[in-house]
Amino acid sequence: MSKLKTYILLTLLTILFIWLGDLLGGRSGMLIALIFAGVMNFASYWWSDKIVLAMYRAKEVSPREAPRLHAIVEELAHAAGIPKPRVYIIPTDHPNAFATGRGPGHAAVAVTTGILKLLDERELRGVLSHELSHIKNRDILIMSVTATIAGAITYLAYMARWAAFLGGFGDDDDRGGNILVALLISILAPIAAMIIQLAISRSREYLADATGAKISRDPLALASALKKLAYGASRIPLQSANPATAHLFIVNPFKGGGLAALFSTHPPIEDRIRRLEEMARQMGVV
Repeated sequence: MSKLKTYILLTLLTILFIWLGDLLGGRSGMLIALIFAGVMNFASYWWSDKIVLAMYRAKEVSPREAPRLHAIVEELAHAAGIPKPRVYIIPTDHPNAFATGRGPGHAAVAVTTGILKLLDERELRGVLSHELSHIKNRDILIMSVTATIAGAITYLAYMARWAAFLGGFGDDDDRGGNILVALLISILAPIAAMIIQLAISRSREYLADATGAKISRDPLALASALKKLAYGASRIPLQSANPATAHLFIVNPFKGGGLAALFSTHPPIEDRIRRLEEMARQMGVV
């Protein structure tokens, strides 16, 4: 279901881009915006692992330095049918983890010292199975494509606003009305694109939960870990956290409730736990 939702949302985002491009930028403007966004996100996709790992001062650890962590990653990677990713530890008490890399053959998984202190081995297996699922499901690629289309929509909106200010829409008789319409669309379209982009991110989190539970064959381990992580992450904030990387982490390093939940990169923890508990009942492991 999460895969289907992702495809539907990506299609909706593409339709929004094509419609907006035709309305505001024409084919040439649409192409310029797509190329510009594509170049920016191609660089991000190709070097995302190095960028984000350096951002959080992650240190690669060897099997000798972290034998149990490597053993769990190796076991789960074999179960997932993907190459074993590189293993990193981030020096912070904030309990969290993420996976990054452009594909199964070029991936890394990073855990904080905080999560290693907080979770028992069974819960840690649940978390790592979730992160390996992101690698298996090629979520970095999917989110890069999503970011490219959403970014192109944003660039088109900038172009439309400049055109409106410079009087580039319509004849003299209806220029005022066209300018107002163009300004309104250029403001609302990026917001709509961002909401769709965040919805895709939440859909991929649900899918990683489900895939990870199948890999570990223990949905309740991940459910238990999420309960602890939600509490721990709220008590110990991630210092110097970058909002652009929030979607990478297993739990949102930022607080968000009410209207802010609409703009969250993660589904509600309670809903994720409920789905995992339902999976456990279906698998007969309650």
